Amino acid sequence: MNDQGRKGGTTHVVIISSDKQFRQMVETTFASQLQISLDILDGDLTQIEAMPEGAAVVIVDLDASNEAQVAALSRMTSKPGSAPAVVVTQLFDETVARRLLQIRVADFLVKPVAPIELVRACARAAKKPAAGEVSAEAEIFTFLPSAGGVGVTSIAIQSALLLQGSTRGGSSTCLVDLDFQHGAVADYLDIEPRLDLSEIEPRPERLDRHLLEVMLTQHSSGLSVIAAPNRPAEMRSFDPVMVTRLLDLVSSHFRYVVIDMPRTWFPWTDSVLLGSNKLFIVSEMTIPGLRHAKKLVSAIGERLGESANPQVIVNRFESRMFAAGLSLADIQSALGGAFAGSLPNNFRVVREAIDRGIPLEEVKPGNNVVLALKKLILPAAKDAKQTGALSRLFKKAG
Repeated sequence: MNDQGRKGGTTHVVIISSDKQFRQMVETTFASQLQISLDILDGDLTQIEAMPEGAAVVIVDLDASNEAQVAALSRMTSKPGSAPAVVVTQLFDETVARRLLQIRVADFLVKPVAPIELVRACARAAKKPAAGEVSAEAEIFTFLPSAGGVGVTSIAIQSALLLQGSTRGGSSTCLVDLDFQHGAVADYLDIEPRLDLSEIEPRPERLDRHLLEVMLTQHSSGLSVIAAPNRPAEMRSFDPVMVTRLLDLVSSHFRYVVIDMPRTWFPWTDSVLLGSNKLFIVSEMTIPGLRHAKKLVSAIGERLGESANPQVIVNRFESRMFAAGLSLADIQSALGGAFAGSLPNNFRVVREAIDRGIPLEEVKPGNNVVLALKKLILPAAKDAKQTGALSRLFKKAG
């Protein structure tokens, strides 16, 4: 937290709201918090001429359907040195989620707001890492298949294992399987899927750290896994609030989050892709596969803008000097700047790892697939940490 935001051991919080009842709730809530000093501004952001100096956190009561208020919020958060904003609104849908991700608010709560949730949100937003301390903000790697059967799950798993192995001690990485219909992460790792969608979908707000720990599965490598029993005969979407809440909570407690995405586009897909530091599209080494990947890159750019920046990994690449077929130069020409790199075809090692539920390195140390993946993932992790990429999905966890 900046020095202005904390004086004499107290944290300075500013609230902007035209809702009298909400202002009274906030005033009552923070009156018992001796370590917090409070400034209350009556009105919305478009009516506030000057912000009180030295705020550590600004609570903004936002009408998300009011474009002028959203624009004012964007201007406020884009100012250098601006205090982190905790947004409270009555409206939550896909469009609101996308806008607030782009604006990069510190936290997001939906009315009616529990007083303790508001206090916790402000505490998280105001907390600044000490010198040398790693930020609590997760770095999110998302893997999206360009077509079926391209090996996206294997690549997501091995990437998560590499990230887990790149840190010392504890479970630093969580692998999340968002393919609720055909997800195979738990099967590939030979672990029990514990995410109970029927338990959390009716009331996503019940999902807290304790419930998350119950639904996490720990792999022998130390990798944490979120996966639900797949539902091959049930084709339906899930509430975007549930998916967002799940990812928010996971990203609050892990350094790295790896997401295995389904091929189908759901109402929550945009928000997940926008919230990712690194977005990889996995393709196969065929002309139709590269065409699918190129179209997907274009479609994501049209929907989400340049901030998504998808990169294509070509899986099962085979280089044959005198054989007909695609060359590396052909792939680079087809994909241009969207080409991230290729992974070699090593069917025997990959199949054995899947059948035994173990990392590729345990099957054959130093194998060519892992060596190639390290060159793609570990520099990407360093780059994600340095750039900060997008703001994470809205944290609402206790």
